[in-house]
Amino acid sequence: MPHTDGPRGGLWLPMITPMRDGELDLDCAQRLAAWYAAEGLDGLIVLGTTGEGGLLDDAERLALTAAVCEAVDGAIPVMAGVGAVDTRAVCEQVRRLERFDLAGYLVPPPYYLRVSDEGIAWHVRRVASQTARSLMLYNVPKRTGASISPALALRLAAHGQVRAIKECDPAGMRVLANHAGIDVYCGEDAAMLDHLLAGGAGVVPAAAHVRPDLFVQLLRLARAGDAAGARGLFARLLPLIELLFSAPNPAPVKAALALGNHARDEVRLPLTPVDAGLVRRLEAVLAQLPPRLALHAHAA
Repeated sequence: MPHTDGPRGGLWLPMITPMRDGELDLDCAQRLAAWYAAEGLDGLIVLGTTGEGGLLDDAERLALTAAVCEAVDGAIPVMAGVGAVDTRAVCEQVRRLERFDLAGYLVPPPYYLRVSDEGIAWHVRRVASQTARSLMLYNVPKRTGASISPALALRLAAHGQVRAIKECDPAGMRVLANHAGIDVYCGEDAAMLDHLLAGGAGVVPAAAHVRPDLFVQLLRLARAGDAAGARGLFARLLPLIELLFSAPNPAPVKAALALGNHARDEVRLPLTPVDAGLVRRLEAVLAQLPPRLALHAHAA
């Protein structure tokens, strides 16, 4: 069944781009995608910040998207991140990606330019004109230099294709929580539990790469109204989350995956790997997590 109607809540993973000796490791990407689908995640997002999307050329973006879509084979939906300084470049990214069965596109404001609300609105409208698929806005001011305010998000959501926002500002999450006009996904891992317990539509946590079974369990506990159980599990996950964001993303995530032999600890310059001290701390924190749940056994 085509996944063209956008995200429908839950846990969407902003997937890394595995690399080997400077090139994409598509075999690893497919193993990871199949594992995450089997673990019960609700969707994958490729080519985002965690996926080093800004450091991939056009051919690599297409090859990675094709590999991930093939690996999940419709079991869970896939979205693609599309971002650049120039709106024309983002529109071209969308036109190239339209060949794939995607649930939609994750769209941040143009970065670096610090554009106005009117500039962001124009950008989103131009991107929407290139596709009939859904758009998820991405508000991440610390990376783009521009902010999608709650008022602007709701204004853009009046356009039928803008269905959701990945919100990295906890204040914005609170304002937009449970608003009928737009689905709000938490993009700040440390704030995900409060967002879920407040009835937020979903989360996009980079930390879920490492123990997806526990993050799926966290989502289910929160959805079931078991606030105490969810808070207890989140307290055990929080040291991992903090370490995974103690150095530029996605280097700590790749280091943690390498400890489990899931992917190589390799990022593309100018990103650099984490230092040995952080690797040791990650190893110690991972060893303290609850054992793997039998329901979500490793499927790779």
